[in-house]
Amino acid sequence: MAAGEITTTLATRDPQDGLAWDEQLFDSVPVWTKQPSEAAIKRTCCKHFGLPDNEPTCTISFFSSGAFNKLYLVTARHEKALMRVSLPVYPTFKTRGEVTTLRWVKENTSIPVPRVLAFDDTNNNDIGFEWILMELMPGKTAYRNWRAISMEQKKFLAETIADYQAQLARAAARHGLDAIGTLSKNEASTNGRPEITSAEPRIVPSRLVTHEFFLGNRLKLDVPHGPFRSSQEWITTLLDMIVREQTNIANEIADDEDSDKEEAEEIIEVAKRLLRVLPKVFPEQKSQKDSDNAISTTERTYLYHDDLNLKNILLDKDGDISAIVDWECVSALPLWMSTRMPQFLRDDERWEEPNPDQYAPDNEDSRIPGEPSGDGEDALDNEGKADLYWIHRGEYEATVLGKAYREKLGELWLGWEKLREEGFLKVYMYEAVLSCASGFFLSGISRWIDAIEAGTVVRDGKVLSWVDA
Repeated sequence: MAAGEITTTLATRDPQDGLAWDEQLFDSVPVWTKQPSEAAIKRTCCKHFGLPDNEPTCTISFFSSGAFNKLYLVTARHEKALMRVSLPVYPTFKTRGEVTTLRWVKENTSIPVPRVLAFDDTNNNDIGFEWILMELMPGKTAYRNWRAISMEQKKFLAETIADYQAQLARAAARHGLDAIGTLSKNEASTNGRPEITSAEPRIVPSRLVTHEFFLGNRLKLDVPHGPFRSSQEWITTLLDMIVREQTNIANEIADDEDSDKEEAEEIIEVAKRLLRVLPKVFPEQKSQKDSDNAISTTERTYLYHDDLNLKNILLDKDGDISAIVDWECVSALPLWMSTRMPQFLRDDERWEEPNPDQYAPDNEDSRIPGEPSGDGEDALDNEGKADLYWIHRGEYEATVLGKAYREKLGELWLGWEKLREEGFLKVYMYEAVLSCASGFFLSGISRWIDAIEAGTVVRDGKVLSWVDA
């Protein structure tokens, strides 16, 4: 059998069967055009556990859903597991990358992640979608527990996340991760059982599976998908993708007065300006000799979890981290990305602790539009205080805990402080590219580009961000 070939008795499906995109005002939202069959999920799980299809002790129930997947709780032989059924937003490569990443993290760090029990990175199966069967990790989300744990516990949690980041960097250095891409090896799956297609394949960064490369119709754009040798090559590709996407949009709109056409043309212009100043932010990588005295022009990378929010951090009954979950689309990215704060620590700066007695009591008039209140799935108990208090509380905690996180990471990761000093402009460029693609803050990004061109992007010893331009 040829490398990567999948054998199956099922009729071959369109790799993106079951997926549609809803083009909303600011984003492309994936839509399920058909639903996974719980009966098929049960048959698949029973097969894995060696049980008959109609085994009554094997049960399936809906657990939760994400942007690109649905999770089902599986109980079999008194063992609990999670089945993640995924939309084919990036067929094969997204599932394969997540499986490889979970196994690599488990083997090379002490970070608690789910163990992969079985998977299928095609949709030529009974379920009709790609899937991963994984260990059910213990604990509750930090989001649900956050208001109940002490500031000291929160500080310990932030420092533990810093330790995990340092572990990922050390593991990347040991294994020579020197390209930008999603981890992969020459492994395919047949009915959920991995098949190695070469002896002990080395895990390396391969195609980059991130949101920017597959949302909407971007997977069909004729651009490289990696691995990329340098930050400049990677960011150049992202900007080229934006230009191509918006050019297609503009060409599809016949009316020159249409606001969508005008916005597309404005995005194209800003993206082209970012391309012109890109070498000032990311100079071309200089060739250097590696340990084998070979010439290398690649950039060192590490595994960057881009979605470290409180819902993806599980805590045990003592408030300690029991798991880090949701590793889909986690990829090897440049070391300077480590200077970008984890998502749960990103907020406006506030050093003064808010006094709850100085805030109004919780009532409908005091609630902030769009913020969680006493209703809804994600709502938390406001404990009698207005939403504004909790917003300010969140800013204060992110500020204090962010300082503890940076200090711990600086202790554990030799050279990280220098990375941080050099990383501000690079992180701002990356975030400007993301905002440009969405059509956000175009005037601010243009003013920021002006500052880069004029050499005034550093003011009073501080790097100016595109938000502050």
